[in-house]
Amino acid sequence: MISFAGLPGVGKTTIARLLARKCPAVFLRVDEIEAVLRAGDPGREIGPLGYEIAAALATSNLRIGQDVIIDCVNPWPLTRAMFARAASAGGAGFLGVEIVCRDKALHRARLEGRVRDIGEGHVEPDWQAVLQRDYAPWPEAALHLDTGELTAERAAVRILAALGPGPAKGA
Repeated sequence: MISFAGLPGVGKTTIARLLARKCPAVFLRVDEIEAVLRAGDPGREIGPLGYEIAAALATSNLRIGQDVIIDCVNPWPLTRAMFARAASAGGAGFLGVEIVCRDKALHRARLEGRVRDIGEGHVEPDWQAVLQRDYAPWPEAALHLDTGELTAERAAVRILAALGPGPAKGA
């Protein structure tokens, strides 16, 4: 299982989608799960429910032999540990990947220029919300990739290389 972490707008979804096609793997996007939970009630407080659902779906898919990619901000050690446990429960390896964009001007431009394909219930953060986001860096992640220096394609290649030769089974 591959679990991403990083602030909104750094390129996680773009990279995760590329990987899901290359592996192939099940692509679980927490933003979409949370949008469904909030549909009809945008102010609804859902806490960690979206992450818990993604972890449960990941375990189910891993148990039937599917590779899984988790696309989310994954902001704290608690959420990262949740996905590591899901991988273990599904009998799979775990690859943590932190995505950053150290070029703040580029990061902001990407955030403000992106077109999202998430339905009703999703609240798109603005730049100020990203700057104020409660996010703990992930020094223990297996990979740290800067999308200010790497294209999404090159980042995907680096992640695939970290998985080793052959299919991504157990990723």
